[in-house]
Amino acid sequence: MLKAVIIDPSAVARGLLNTVLLDGGYDVVGATHTCASAMVQLIKHHPHIVCIANEQMVTEQEAIREIRAKWPKTLIFMVSSELDAATIQAAHATGVSGFIVKPFKADTVLNTIRNVVIAMVKRQRAALAKAEADAAGDTPPAEQGGEPSAG
Repeated sequence: MLKAVIIDPSAVARGLLNTVLLDGGYDVVGATHTCASAMVQLIKHHPHIVCIANEQMVTEQEAIREIRAKWPKTLIFMVSSELDAATIQAAHATGVSGFIVKPFKADTVLNTIRNVVIAMVKRQRAALAKAEADAAGDTPPAEQGGEPSAG
């Protein structure tokens, strides 16, 4: 079960997103209104997913950089009622993995998270396969049982 932390100054939004994630099979290990209090949850639980309100991303950018630095594999989803091209571009630059649009629609939220998780797994598998192929191709011919080249 994937663990999630929700960071949103709105108690209503936190509660709704919490319900959607719990109903979708996620383990919500923390729901808080500030990045500072969320850091405690991140340290304690090492969640796979962090859902953070756009307002928090704007006011607490250093916290976002810290999350990205300390938990690089954690998927960060920005939660917002307004997503324009500039906001999306800025969010991607800070390491946001996906976007959740308010008002929440359960199916859309769960599909968004699922698609990002699947894409991440595919990228990791491709990188692993490439690394294995590169490692197999880097072995000198003499070690592979072939004849060393004359020279």
